[in-house]
Amino acid sequence: MKKLISLLIFLTFSFSGFSQDVKVMSYNIKYDNVSDTVNNWNNRKEAMISLVKHYEASFIGMQEVLHRQLTYLDSSLTDYEYIGVGRDDGKTKGEYSPILYNSLKYKVIENNTFWLSKTPNKISKGWDASLERICTYGLFEDLETGKRLYVFNTHFDHRGKEARVKSAELIYQKITEANKEELPVILMGDLNLPPESNPIQFLQSKLVDGKNHTIKAFYGPSGTFSGFNHDRKLDHRIDYIFGKNLEFYTYIHIDDRMENNKHISDHLPILASFKF
Repeated sequence: MKKLISLLIFLTFSFSGFSQDVKVMSYNIKYDNVSDTVNNWNNRKEAMISLVKHYEASFIGMQEVLHRQLTYLDSSLTDYEYIGVGRDDGKTKGEYSPILYNSLKYKVIENNTFWLSKTPNKISKGWDASLERICTYGLFEDLETGKRLYVFNTHFDHRGKEARVKSAELIYQKITEANKEELPVILMGDLNLPPESNPIQFLQSKLVDGKNHTIKAFYGPSGTFSGFNHDRKLDHRIDYIFGKNLEFYTYIHIDDRMENNKHISDHLPILASFKF
């Protein structure tokens, strides 16, 4: 009788589309600065590919990605495709905030990139920001179940105080405008702000902060910024995954390193899973 009950439970979850969690990753990979010596991209990129393949996230929001890095990632991660553009020209120049997605499981219904500024539809620098900043998003459909979700990925300015406040407000406005059907939404990225800052508090009031609201206990260092310092205390959190209309199951800050104990990037990747 117990075996029959277990089988029925398994079949119920399998056919309802909840047999597997959806996994998402946010990862600032550190731009390919050719003058870097100790932490040069060419010494890190193979380890990064191994990490991404191991954790098998369906969606990966990356930050600080130059076109040559994206080309390498795209050719190495054969199960993935990407959406996104360079922030300097809306094509291939400057850093991307791309979303890589498992194209064997999902298809893109629509996608767009907007600038974090007063003129989001134009290439522009916002408020007191030091640089152009962007947010890339897509509407994705599960090829097997037909379920849909929005995924947003961004990188806030590292200096502009007003820019970070306005960026948080603009992105939430864009989420609200796009998601008329109240579908599940993921917002992730390097926000260059600690949890106690006003922009993060604003986002936490509108969306679910996965680290603080996960069924299975959070795991990993409390922070996400390493600065490539393997002796640094990892307690500075500036990278996030938020959600709406979904329930986070796990949330992890991954402190995987290379064999020489060096960090793969100056940020730790975040891995979260959820159910619709």
